[in-house]
Amino acid sequence: MTDSPPRTPQNGVDGSISKMLPDTYQFPTGKLKRVLSDSSKTPLVLISCGSFSPITYLHLRLFELAMDHARISTDFEVVGGYLSPVGDAYKKAGLASAEHRIRMCELAVSEDFWVDVGMVTASASEVEKRLISRLPDPWEALQKEYQPTAVVLDHFEKELNEVYGGIETYDGSRKPFHVALLAGADLIQTMSTPGVWSEQDLDHILGHYGAFVVERAGTDLEEAMSTLEKWKHNI
Repeated sequence: MTDSPPRTPQNGVDGSISKMLPDTYQFPTGKLKRVLSDSSKTPLVLISCGSFSPITYLHLRLFELAMDHARISTDFEVVGGYLSPVGDAYKKAGLASAEHRIRMCELAVSEDFWVDVGMVTASASEVEKRLISRLPDPWEALQKEYQPTAVVLDHFEKELNEVYGGIETYDGSRKPFHVALLAGADLIQTMSTPGVWSEQDLDHILGHYGAFVVERAGTDLEEAMSTLEKWKHNI
């Protein structure tokens, strides 16, 4: 049994995710881990939503920091990560076209494996714990209307668990993926600002899915968290 991803194309007509159209869309699974390493863990897939215009090293670094925290301090095993660029309907000033932003994300993770300092001398078991891949999903960007974050997370939940069927364990059984939002503290700060997010969406995002939040310079995470106390256990 192996957890190496199959080589079946999961992309658009020219092999590029950025060339997918709404009627040719396929949910990309080529870099998902196939088998859970530790059956006692909960398989976790991190979802990073944003404009990615352009994608930066910091966007990718958030995944690495979240994975390290999950491995050391939680009962989760990170088995994949997705970048979900917003659609053109977001109408942000200076926003590059959806096709270009998806392509930038695709290129940013084209040779994707997370490499930590000390990897060269790490044991095989340690290397296994540190290797994971990210990939862009163009679904949100392909939608004609703006999609709220709660709806985007529901899309991943459906594709990963209802359609894909969860992840296999070494005893042959399958476990459902846990989907969680990956965010910088600046996003959480907007969630704590009255009137920006609906209570219903916050409850669905933070209550049902949960979030991994990476603190950024210039944001007061403590202050933001104080108004999100209801969901603190899930952040």
